[in-house]
Amino acid sequence: MPPTAESAQVSHRATYREVLAEPRFRLLFSTRAVAITADALRITTFSVLVFSSTGSALLSAVAFGIGFIPQLFGSLLLGSLADRLPPRALITGGYALTCATALLLALVRMPVAASLGVVALVSLATPVFHGASSRLVAQSLEGDAYVLGRSLNNIAGAGAQLFGLALGGAAVAALGPHRALAVSAVLYLGCALAIRIRLPRLRPGEFGGPPGSAGSDGGAVRASLRGAGLLLRGRTVRRLMLAQWLPVALVAGAEGIIVAYAGERRFAPGWYAVLMGCLPVGMLVGDLLVGRFLRPPTRERLVVPLVALAGLPLIGFAAEPGVGVSSCLLLLSGLGYAYGLGLQRPFLDALPQEGQGQAFGLLGSGSMTLQGVGPVCLGAVAAVIGTGGAIALAGGAAVLTAGWILTWHPPASPALAPNRVVPSE
Repeated sequence: MPPTAESAQVSHRATYREVLAEPRFRLLFSTRAVAITADALRITTFSVLVFSSTGSALLSAVAFGIGFIPQLFGSLLLGSLADRLPPRALITGGYALTCATALLLALVRMPVAASLGVVALVSLATPVFHGASSRLVAQSLEGDAYVLGRSLNNIAGAGAQLFGLALGGAAVAALGPHRALAVSAVLYLGCALAIRIRLPRLRPGEFGGPPGSAGSDGGAVRASLRGAGLLLRGRTVRRLMLAQWLPVALVAGAEGIIVAYAGERRFAPGWYAVLMGCLPVGMLVGDLLVGRFLRPPTRERLVVPLVALAGLPLIGFAAEPGVGVSSCLLLLSGLGYAYGLGLQRPFLDALPQEGQGQAFGLLGSGSMTLQGVGPVCLGAVAAVIGTGGAIALAGGAAVLTAGWILTWHPPASPALAPNRVVPSE
């Protein structure tokens, strides 16, 4: 029987060139890459600044993660604004706000508690800006082009993070932490100006409800809580969110104790940086291979094996391997991160049209929060069973997660698509 137009669209494999030909996506993609570079520079520099002021490794670690953990609360309380306010104003405002935060930290000598509070407060609004940007990407790209767009964002994000970490080290050494923070502020400002000048202003019907609707049904907070509850009550959306959160959080938790593992094993100075770089390198390669060379149905069939691949190599750390084997295990684990590409289209298909911005904000904020909590939890476990055992435990939990996904995500995953969230009667 000849293939239908619908089945042909499902199996169509887009190209990166096709994705980058879309002007709106190209703008959002390029500014996001610059912003991630600025994020990495700001986060590491702020952590260095706190450590130099206090000498406390704990406060330095808190400074590193303080921008992640509050994001889930921000998504729950403010997430509906991503669908109700003009995206150009939201995204521009987000970059301008982070620019102002970096400048404040660079120019004003505040107590450590106050500076931590400022960063945490600003991070509450981060899911709104990210949700608006992700919704625009979903509106700009269709079918497999959307999945490849997410793949490009992952690849650029990993590369920008590595570059930002390197830039942070160089900037702190050359300029000092305060001026390095000013450099990140300049990068954020460039992103804000690019969005304000080059992103067209959309009419209300193109981004969400009518003007003023943010407060027409009891306020943004109430609407956000109601919208988040509606999303999470839908079994398909809830499962797809957890499937995207849990493996990443577990592997990030393992990554968070790599430095302690290298110290426990008495590796030569500097090798911890090599080990920490293996995961993002593996992620880059995995996203490129899976996104570029596999057709959409194949990607969706490989979700469970790739989740297992993210976890299985980490179990090898139970044997406390040396530098070479550890590097290979982390590289292999990073390849498994590409499992997320097989969940992108089912997740988008399961979302209600009017709540996509909030859903994307909730997805991203939940992931960031769990990635902040994961290292803390595994660090506590490592204090009891050692770092090698804790990393292996995280790998085993990721494999169990793959088994859980297998129970509801059969190879014919497009069957999930019609299972949309609907309002409760």
